[in-house]
Amino acid sequence: MTPDVLSQSEIDSLLNALTSGTMDLETMTEEQETKLKVYDFKRPDKFSKDQLRAIQMIHEAFARQLSTAMSTLIRSMVSAEVASVDQLAYEEFVNSLVQPTVIGTLEMYPFNGNALIEINPNLVFAMIDRLLGGKGEFTGKARELTDIEKTVIERVLMRMLELLEDSWSTVVDVRFRFESMESNPFFVQVCPPRDMVLLVLIKLQVAEVEGMISLCIPYFLMEPIVDKLSSQQWFVSTSRKGEESVRGSLEQSLYRVRIPMALELGHTVLSVSDVFGLAVGDVIKLDEQVGNDVEVRVGNYVKFRARPGTVKGRMAAEVTEILRSDGSAESEGEGH
Repeated sequence: MTPDVLSQSEIDSLLNALTSGTMDLETMTEEQETKLKVYDFKRPDKFSKDQLRAIQMIHEAFARQLSTAMSTLIRSMVSAEVASVDQLAYEEFVNSLVQPTVIGTLEMYPFNGNALIEINPNLVFAMIDRLLGGKGEFTGKARELTDIEKTVIERVLMRMLELLEDSWSTVVDVRFRFESMESNPFFVQVCPPRDMVLLVLIKLQVAEVEGMISLCIPYFLMEPIVDKLSSQQWFVSTSRKGEESVRGSLEQSLYRVRIPMALELGHTVLSVSDVFGLAVGDVIKLDEQVGNDVEVRVGNYVKFRARPGTVKGRMAAEVTEILRSDGSAESEGEGH
């Protein structure tokens, strides 16, 4: 870039202003100094403000899902919110951690490298206590987890990673896979100490216990996707996938709902005295004939008619008719 060159007339005008006192040299110097920006070469900025904003929005969505999912999983009130999104040297992150703590090493597909998720020990022991039937309290001293406690907290980590993948999918397709667990932060080396990393801090409260969840992702791991990280891209992706994701989430939730299903062989009416007089070997006569189709009740509604029988020595029923919500039968080919 070629520097600006003053003409002789501009130089003369500037000198005249200074000698006449209409322009203060100190004021000019201060104005120029205020335009300077401090830059630390030991901590070079790898992410722009817009990219950090997009990353924050991704994890705000993650925090909302985490609050709901953890409340269901540990059967207690849980709240989560993004505390900060920052970029710093990896050694600064390691030095900020307590010891012992709980650190999960993550594989981040399709990229070659590892990320870290660290959960404050107070939170870990509170969640373990709640999952094992306690009140979710922790007043003891932090220590390393036992094998059983590791198994319990791995289940929680797996659920967190599912939600994290879902939040990142609004911008880029990323898969997180749990690899190992460590208690000493100095035994985990995912990148050189001076390399820059992305650090997302999420404040989590389980009942009366508060703590931080730290997600540390090395910059070299995110470099292939950093161009896709922008607040505008996030808004476009979320608006496009909004309806689809909501519909898909509802469908997945419905698939996991357990509904009682019963085969009604028939009905009868007995007096109270007859019921109290029943003994082993007594026969109760029903109003259905042998060979007639019987009703299959799903929840509180009769949904099918079926023919009872056996298959390989086990009791079974063959669906012969699908009923509409109004009780009428569907015509052939309408649904099965």
